[in-house]
Amino acid sequence: LMARDLVSLKMFTLTLTTALLGLLFSSCSLGSKNDTNRRIADHAIAPLFLQRESLYDLHREVSEEQMRSTLFKLFEAARWAPSEYNAQPWKFIYGIHGTNQWQNLYESVVVRNQQWVSNAGALILVLSEKSLVKGKALTINSFDTGMAVAQLLLQAAELGFTGHPLRGFDHKKVRHDCNIPQNYTIEAMVAVGEKALKGHSMSSLLNVMQGLFKENQYPRLLLKAPSSKLSPFFLRLRLAMS
Repeated sequence: LMARDLVSLKMFTLTLTTALLGLLFSSCSLGSKNDTNRRIADHAIAPLFLQRESLYDLHREVSEEQMRSTLFKLFEAARWAPSEYNAQPWKFIYGIHGTNQWQNLYESVVVRNQQWVSNAGALILVLSEKSLVKGKALTINSFDTGMAVAQLLLQAAELGFTGHPLRGFDHKKVRHDCNIPQNYTIEAMVAVGEKALKGHSMSSLLNVMQGLFKENQYPRLLLKAPSSKLSPFFLRLRLAMS
């Protein structure tokens, strides 16, 4: 195929994929603050677990001070997680949108993730400390940090925010830019934002798709069997990178 034909094919795939995913978003009422949560557990659990979602369609509306107050509540929830010897090896570096610290974190995020992360109100870099406690080396610092992040994400859901963990960022760059010592393991990032209203969902979805093409990654659609929790005519769509 000629170059212009490949470009046309890619744009057609982008348009078709966005339209299909848009139908799924609107049908399942994803990303709206006012929609009833339609996730259904197989067994009786606390509703908070079903409210926690890692959404791409984030929205930034609160002020810098409100976001900082929210983040401190998330960190407080993480502080109460269990850990080996109660060492609490987790450390968080955060940047609120519009600040220099945000820019340091955001610039390390890969392009395909920047498209949706740009709508977040804050970024949190998650670290775990490899240290000695009572003369013994911590052996499950990453595991302990994961439990702390889980509590952080649940607290975000309780406050009406979304916390979306991501691993697509340049670890070496962020270690250098944030001057992180070698005895700290870089675990992940978390984008924190408000759940987008329906009007914002499609534009966020389009941004994600455009990010894939900017990295010359060609998406294909994989159709999976309908979930028993959805109406039979809904197909769950998943993007896979070729």
